[in-house]
Amino acid sequence: MGPEKTQSVADVTEASPDGEKGQALSVTSSSSSQQADKKEAVGSIAAVLRHADQDDADEALKVLRAQGSSVRPLTAAEERRLVRKIDWHLMPLLCVVYGLNFLDKTTVSYASVMGLRKDIGLVGQDYAWVASMFYFGYLAWEWPTSRLLQRLPLAKWSAANVIMWGLVLCCMAAVRDFSQAMAVRFFLGVFEAAVSPGFALLTSQWYTAGEQGVRVGIWFSFNGVGQIVGGLVAYGIAVGTKHHPLAHGLHPWQLLFLVIGFFTAAVGVVFLRVMPDNQMNARFLTADERVQAVERIRGNQQGVGNKHFKWYQFREALTDPIVWAFVFYSLVADIPNGGISNFFSQLIVSFGFTSEQSLLLGIPGGAIEVIALIAAGFLGDRLKNRLLVCTSGLLISILGMLLVTCLDNHHRVGRLIGYYFTMASPTPFVALLSLVATNIAGWTKKTTVAAMYLIGYCVGNIIGPQIFRDKDAPEYRPAEITIIVCWALALLDILFIYFWCRRENSRKAAIRAHPGYCKLEGQEFYDLTDRENPEFVYSL
Repeated sequence: MGPEKTQSVADVTEASPDGEKGQALSVTSSSSSQQADKKEAVGSIAAVLRHADQDDADEALKVLRAQGSSVRPLTAAEERRLVRKIDWHLMPLLCVVYGLNFLDKTTVSYASVMGLRKDIGLVGQDYAWVASMFYFGYLAWEWPTSRLLQRLPLAKWSAANVIMWGLVLCCMAAVRDFSQAMAVRFFLGVFEAAVSPGFALLTSQWYTAGEQGVRVGIWFSFNGVGQIVGGLVAYGIAVGTKHHPLAHGLHPWQLLFLVIGFFTAAVGVVFLRVMPDNQMNARFLTADERVQAVERIRGNQQGVGNKHFKWYQFREALTDPIVWAFVFYSLVADIPNGGISNFFSQLIVSFGFTSEQSLLLGIPGGAIEVIALIAAGFLGDRLKNRLLVCTSGLLISILGMLLVTCLDNHHRVGRLIGYYFTMASPTPFVALLSLVATNIAGWTKKTTVAAMYLIGYCVGNIIGPQIFRDKDAPEYRPAEITIIVCWALALLDILFIYFWCRRENSRKAAIRAHPGYCKLEGQEFYDLTDRENPEFVYSL
């Protein structure tokens, strides 16, 4: 390959005789295939020029322009040190908060076998609706909070939501009936709606495409840590209050909500004080390191943030086939998630174990989730193929649910092992969440797609608890069969995404190889979308 051709916006525009941006290329060709290549190359440059506004570029470009040509390339050792420094300041908080995100919304599952259902009079499908109501709040607020994540300081808005959802969780200790529980669960969903899209944006800001998969896998794996901690805390409270009854008529499940809720709010305050909004206001970095932290993610073709809403990016998000494939996956795959995450304690009891045993027996499932997510994230980045690696988790989960469905209670250990296998099911969801950060460019488009992906997640999780019908208890056989079918459909969807990304990469490679193609100076930071930017390569 020859040297990369780079020109400024003004240079390329002036290259056109009539000054029109859409006529930036002049290429002669006689064959029809060459004419087609020329047309696509011209169209790509025209699209880039149409939206390459230097006055509305990414925040990162302003930093690099101010620095001029003095940005010194990092050596490999220096970059490793910088990444390690970023990891130690960001990842612990991201991990702890995400673990609390899972624990807080599933505390109701532990409470359900600690007396909640009886004490507030839940009958029939009442508990399923209490579980689902969280996702109605999440669904109602997902788009507004995604827009606010783009418009407001990213870390500060995320922190405010963490504090509020901790305080709302404490309110669950005060509910006295079904309607009050529904109201509290709705607002818990509202405040937790910011965490997944916010953390995906933070990861894409700070890490290169090749680093994002394992980082998302690590912080998402703390869902499993949350399950481990939740089981231990719930068991400790359940057993401890048997020997030392609580004063003032307080029930064990109420103490559980108060302990976890206040701890979450306290962590939210720490998050507010410590987490930077982006590289430019990271107090733990020196001035030079801030510039280097921006420069090193240039290859992402995404920048670190743009606060202006762009309608063309919003429209592109709604018409991009790959976006709808992401949404379909999150919908179909999260029907099982919504059921299992809210009914896992009751499911373990149905195998023939006691309520207290179920609190402890859920712990290994959390450990398996941690191992599966970190392993899939590491292998996906190492093999540069997150999509195919993550399918292994789905196949293991299908095998696990087949064991749960096909074995009877004489084989309760086998059914329990099957349940543990299903804990590998989040691996594709996490891979696709990381690919929303990696493969969707343009900040309006990215926040829109993140919202759409998590709206699918909400709808799936609303449906999930409803497939566990009270009349099917304690076996819930129809729900188990539904879960297997959903995971099979999700597997086919992942394969579609894989082949679509490969096709798009081939198309863009042909555009870049055309002799008339030229790249704009600073194109990486012009807040272009993944589809309009020929330099953007989709990660697999």
